[in-house]
Amino acid sequence: MTKAVVVVGGGVIGLSSAWRLAQGGASVTVVDAEEAEAASDVAAGMLAPVTEARLGEEPLLALNRASWARWPAFAAEVAGAAGRSIGYRADGTLVVALDADDRAALDELADRHRVMGLEVTPLRGREARGLEPGLAPAVRGGLLAAGERSVDPPALVAALRSAARAAGAAVVDGTVARVTVDAAGRTSGVVLATGDTLAAETVVLAAGCRSGSIDGVPDAARPPVRPVKGQILTLRQDPADPLVSRTLRGLVRGSSIYLVPRDDGRVVVGATVEERGWDRRATAGGAYELLRDALALVPGLDDAELVAVRTGLRPGSPDDLPMIGPSATEGLVVATGHHRNGILLTPITAEAVAAVVLGGPGPGPEVAPCDPRRFAGAGVRA
Repeated sequence: MTKAVVVVGGGVIGLSSAWRLAQGGASVTVVDAEEAEAASDVAAGMLAPVTEARLGEEPLLALNRASWARWPAFAAEVAGAAGRSIGYRADGTLVVALDADDRAALDELADRHRVMGLEVTPLRGREARGLEPGLAPAVRGGLLAAGERSVDPPALVAALRSAARAAGAAVVDGTVARVTVDAAGRTSGVVLATGDTLAAETVVLAAGCRSGSIDGVPDAARPPVRPVKGQILTLRQDPADPLVSRTLRGLVRGSSIYLVPRDDGRVVVGATVEERGWDRRATAGGAYELLRDALALVPGLDDAELVAVRTGLRPGSPDDLPMIGPSATEGLVVATGHHRNGILLTPITAEAVAAVVLGGPGPGPEVAPCDPRRFAGAGVRA
């Protein structure tokens, strides 16, 4: 008998999960509200397990690296299934330091990478500028993480939507007002804001930071996910003569910044990390700080077109690990809380969700620490 599944959320996590579920034979409906604060369309798209690594986050590092290893095959499969580019690039990440204090912090970062067994190549300032001639002459040194990659998230969302539909999934534009639970305490489907109902044996909660506020989810199963605001800029450089040709991360007078180029000349500059609740206003201060540091690092970008200033709300979790797997309520599967790493973790999350819903082996032990039941009852709303 075909299993009926409703996936709540049409970002990269929801769509990739729906795609894998449809490939596995499930009857899948994705409910996509296309909310303005969605993180997927605003993400920079860095596939950067090395330069995102932090001491004390070893379980997250292992998860990130396991998903990163899946990305080359995943990118080719998505692009092939959708018949369109997803902007996948494999040109590495260059981390640079602007002044002497930044260089000292960069050296400490290199030491931490070595402690964690991560491969980076130290560079002198002139070597870094040899790779990226647009860098400021003051740049003191750098680190090259040659294996890191990037993807264009809006293109990825569009491709995943096409791939999911081609595999048989339905995509419904709408908002889930409530998750329904039957008398036995098992998930039975969802009710939309229009009043329409969708019956399902399984509901996958993949609505980003909204996942914890949907009505009807039992308290013991409600994920304790919160919004973490991020502001980004989009610039446009000349694609025939780019000043930024690979992902750059910079330490600029103690602040961190990244610049991620796209094939069409766009450069994504980000990002702020702000605990501001549901506030998604783009602010003058946030835009100023990003522009200031970007131009300090790559002065020639002062003539680039300023295309957009945007905000998104990342789904944060209490321990910075995502929540992926079965909840405390039978038939309710959770896939949220990916914070900065949602794009990177897309392949392994989709595999894990499909394994939980359809049975069969999961993607590996790296996902085990992400069991949502570690927070059972912690997501109760006030």
